[in-house]
Amino acid sequence: MGVDVAVVEDVWGAPFEALAGRRSVLRDPGVWSAPDRLRAVAGEAGALVVRNRTRVTRELLRSAPGLRVVARAGAGLDNIDLDAAAELGVTVVAARGANAASVAEHALGLALAVSRRVLELDRDVRAGTWRRVPGRELAGGTWGLLSAGATARATARLARGLGMRVVAHDPYIPDDHPGLRELGIELLPLERTVAESDVLSVHLPATEATTGLVGADLLARCKPGAILVSVGRGEVVDERALAEALESGHLAGAALDVRAAEPPAAGPLERMPNVVLTPHVAGITVQSQARIAQILCDDIEAVLDDRVPAHAVTPAQGGRR
Repeated sequence: MGVDVAVVEDVWGAPFEALAGRRSVLRDPGVWSAPDRLRAVAGEAGALVVRNRTRVTRELLRSAPGLRVVARAGAGLDNIDLDAAAELGVTVVAARGANAASVAEHALGLALAVSRRVLELDRDVRAGTWRRVPGRELAGGTWGLLSAGATARATARLARGLGMRVVAHDPYIPDDHPGLRELGIELLPLERTVAESDVLSVHLPATEATTGLVGADLLARCKPGAILVSVGRGEVVDERALAEALESGHLAGAALDVRAAEPPAAGPLERMPNVVLTPHVAGITVQSQARIAQILCDDIEAVLDDRVPAHAVTPAQGGRR
């Protein structure tokens, strides 16, 4: 028996509750991890709701002839075969930008946690040690962004509020982009962005061009004593090279919300006091999830009702009927 909407990861909220009152909705957040079950569920659904763990492959799309829309809760699209979706007439919608404020706040919080040694000193106090070591101010420094997309620009707004200069490298955004002018972001070549940044935050998706980009060569060109913050995709950062840059003292610290393998196996980064780690939650706040859920539900109903969705990533017209 088919369903209108299948939610196969941990995506929910009031908009989905309301949607379930109008259409048939299957909610099973563990389906993504069982390929045979996922194929069966997708094959009976008109809409598939995913986060970043569900692999929406060409094979999966071909096996689901009734599937009309894939709704991605979040910004990254590297787990969805967009070319196959477009070829097969499956609309992909994504709430891109809806979690930008959440990611930006998390990136700033991570940078502050490293620069002020928050976790290290917290452990000291809990252990009965009152060690008043100095931290570092961010104000007056330079915040560098790898990408000038929505989450990077939201981060720039916060960094500027601290009195920081903001530079960015993004070959896909023109110098006259209005968002850059509004925020006072300087677009620079990669080498200058890296060399001039006191904090370097990575907001890049995982692509063939970006995988391993933040490796030994790039890290060696970082400003001595810089802090690296990673809130894009874990595959962009070479974790072994990062550990070596930290062990040598070239970097003062690092904070990673995303990892190449999630969850990661324990390694050198987990043992370093100047590294802050979080489990891919930068974009997950109560407010961002409410925005995302509403966007996805609106777009799902638009596609199922043969209307044009507002947040289509692949062509929204001429798709499956």
